Amino acid sequence: MDQRALPPRQAGIGELLSHLLTEARLLVADYAELAVLDARRAALRLAWMLGSVLVVAVLVVTAWMGGVAALIVWAFEQGVSWALAIGVAAFVNLIAAGALVWWMRSLLHELPFTALLRQLKGEDPPAERARAA
Repeated sequence: MDQRALPPRQAGIGELLSHLLTEARLLVADYAELAVLDARRAALRLAWMLGSVLVVAVLVVTAWMGGVAALIVWAFEQGVSWALAIGVAAFVNLIAAGALVWWMRSLLHELPFTALLRQLKGEDPPAERARAA
């Protein structure tokens, strides 16, 4: 009997289960990779936030010390030239701290793991949603 004339045999249950397990493993690996990438991104944002908080703390303490020094100099001399200069420096430090806090707030608009949650929910990425509308 000629082997070429036989119809191809259908896959057995073992082959189907093997294929199903392979696909499930690949799907889990894709979601794990997405979770790792989101975690890495969240860690970077946390590092920026903590660094910014440290800088704001230093600026506020510097402004406070400058304000105290300005008040001391003003109390002893009554000639506001030195005190005004230190007071202006303290005010500038507070303005810089406020600007940094405003920048830090912009980091909180997109929460961590949004890409993973979007993928699990079956939603489109933001760029594709904007194009579709």
